[in-house]
Amino acid sequence: MSASTPIDGFATRIRNGDGGGMISAWIGVPDPLFVSHLAQEAFDAVVLDMQHGVWDVVPAANGIAQGRLAGKPVLVRIPVGEFSLASRLLDAGASGIIAPMINSVADAEAFVKYAKYPPLGERSWGPTLAMNHMKLPASDYLASANEKTVAIAMIETRPALDAADEILRVDGIDGIFIGPSDLSIALSNGAKLAPDTPEMDAVLKHLVARCRAHGKFACVFGSNGERAGELLKMGFDFVIAGADTQQLRSGAASAIAAARKVQAG
Repeated sequence: MSASTPIDGFATRIRNGDGGGMISAWIGVPDPLFVSHLAQEAFDAVVLDMQHGVWDVVPAANGIAQGRLAGKPVLVRIPVGEFSLASRLLDAGASGIIAPMINSVADAEAFVKYAKYPPLGERSWGPTLAMNHMKLPASDYLASANEKTVAIAMIETRPALDAADEILRVDGIDGIFIGPSDLSIALSNGAKLAPDTPEMDAVLKHLVARCRAHGKFACVFGSNGERAGELLKMGFDFVIAGADTQQLRSGAASAIAAARKVQAG
């Protein structure tokens, strides 16, 4: 892959709003073959979920390679607080890192330290796979890495919501990713899981507006394709249209139902 491929232009497109509203796959099953299959579809990107999925670093690196082979940028959601993984996954060629439970400026700054090279952060040098994927010499990679990758802070708690403006002001935070399920639990003090409600929509629209005010992009998890479409209409730049396991089971259920319908007819 050369530095001019759409994969390595992903960061520029999402920052500039040139994606027209991107739809990404979301994969928790820790098998690079899942990436190979879903990356063949018309998704704009693929996210590997290390927080609630069961990916380890080696299969994640292979998953990143499978996405690149299919021409798709791959982002990774790391586990809570494991910022050192950000550097390793960027070294493997990830186009971006999503960090969950960023509740404060201090959390955001700690994340940036591992996701960006100086002067923004303190990312350690060693991007062998990334340079191989991009076909860049070391000097060119160093000069462009902060711009070619994105650091995305998740807003999913009441403290994070209250601190959203301050988090968005942190240099090196390129955008935010909203987790409506966790946010709905937090805002109801644990009373309900309600990610797709008018009350949550009001919060989401507020956060999109704050992103626009700070010149940052807004991402969000959609529970299914229809909800993803609603979120794109709401102004989000990057949405998930449901998780891999949901899509797998939905496809299986649809095939079984079709077979039984023909059998009964």
